[in-house]
Amino acid sequence: MPLRGRRPYPLAMSVPSHVTPLRLVQPVAVDLARALPLFGEEATNWLGTPVAGPEGSHRYLTDLSLPIRGHAPSLVFRKAAFVDVGEIRLTSDSCEIEIGWQSSSLAPLFPVFAGHLTLTPTEVRLEGYYAPPGGEIGAVLDKAFLGIAARGTARWFLERTTEVVASSPTGERAEMAASSTNSTLGADSSNP
Repeated sequence: MPLRGRRPYPLAMSVPSHVTPLRLVQPVAVDLARALPLFGEEATNWLGTPVAGPEGSHRYLTDLSLPIRGHAPSLVFRKAAFVDVGEIRLTSDSCEIEIGWQSSSLAPLFPVFAGHLTLTPTEVRLEGYYAPPGGEIGAVLDKAFLGIAARGTARWFLERTTEVVASSPTGERAEMAASSTNSTLGADSSNP
């Protein structure tokens, strides 16, 4: 899943029918100058362990989570995944970061995401496409069930990113992200 220098699918190209667009927005105050190091030298504080990845991107081994909302006590399913952080493009009022993720094991059984994260002074946006496992058959199942998991994981990732990039001193952001990860209870779905 190369992320270097391009959107997941060029606008002129038709998107395969089994690929689903995803767009999530979270309002938050972001200091772009403070947020940028979180996707560079400080990424290991919240994205996980650096591992070898595709050329032009930085890959991290982490656990992506799917919180089951409205369930008491809190229930969270986790899956070990590779998160790829690609090119960072700056404008005068925003920052766009290429991002993607895929399962680190049993990859054909889990959705893959490719897109970008946009940071502005007032919001964080996650936009891109995810491909459910199983091609066309997987797309049918996705509409019935799997889309809940893919969107729930993307929502969790956006919320986690928002916690980390919210305007606060760097050390506080990293501590807050680490404590939110460590305090989450749940079942681990990364082990078959």
